[in-house]
Amino acid sequence: MSGGPANGTIVNGTNNGTIVMVPGACSRPWVFNEFRGHFEAAGWRVETPGLRYHDPEPGQPPDPRLAQTSLADYLDDLRRQIEALPEQPERPERPVVMGHSMGGLLAQLLAARGLARAAILLTPAPPWGMLPASENEIAAAMGLMSLGSIWEQTIAPVFEIAAQNSLNRLAPERQREVFAQFVPESGRALFECLFWMFDLNRASYINAINIECPLLVVAGGRDLAISTATVQKITDKYRDLATYLEFPDMGHMLLLEDGWRDVAEACTDWLDDNLPKP
Repeated sequence: MSGGPANGTIVNGTNNGTIVMVPGACSRPWVFNEFRGHFEAAGWRVETPGLRYHDPEPGQPPDPRLAQTSLADYLDDLRRQIEALPEQPERPERPVVMGHSMGGLLAQLLAARGLARAAILLTPAPPWGMLPASENEIAAAMGLMSLGSIWEQTIAPVFEIAAQNSLNRLAPERQREVFAQFVPESGRALFECLFWMFDLNRASYINAINIECPLLVVAGGRDLAISTATVQKITDKYRDLATYLEFPDMGHMLLLEDGWRDVAEACTDWLDDNLPKP
């Protein structure tokens, strides 16, 4: 897979500011390789932080502390990294935050804390209070329920499940290639996402009134992991601040699918239209 230059590189001399790209569950920063190259070529400083304890290489045992790592821990790490970004005198604004899947939920949480000047949510996981909107979403939750106390476990990805749901729009050989890069996920974080009604800490709760920046909310019409109905509900939560965009033939991993460039260009076009010019 081709990738862009190293983090923070400005390719064409234009400085649109910084965009922070947050990966989703079982993913690492490599999933943004194509997007990173596209955005850097468009004049963005790109940062692609990884989530806590997602460092072991695929196939290596996870850090035992991952099992009980909370969304709040991921959020705190990202907050620290955003606050530590080098200030650029010509563009001192807060960064744009882009998140995919669970990273899209983290992007919403960051925006609610005033840490983003805009947010792009790619097939995002929903925040606290939203029930599953499709049979596939219900089936995924039931599958995790069958594992018992997932909030105390590390959850390893399963190829057959991923191929049917999140990787369904990739060719079989590409499914294997992408899945080989997946890593285990925190059972606690998944519990907080899918079983929010039992989470006393309300880790995924967002008060929409706390979000003041524009949001682009992107759905894949063939996404079997997070339905278009769920993505539309997320858009509706933020009312006039949010723009809904759907790619009918794309799935959950739209940043890795054949039409990824169309998605990336739509994102940069939206930023051009919704952010002040330098």
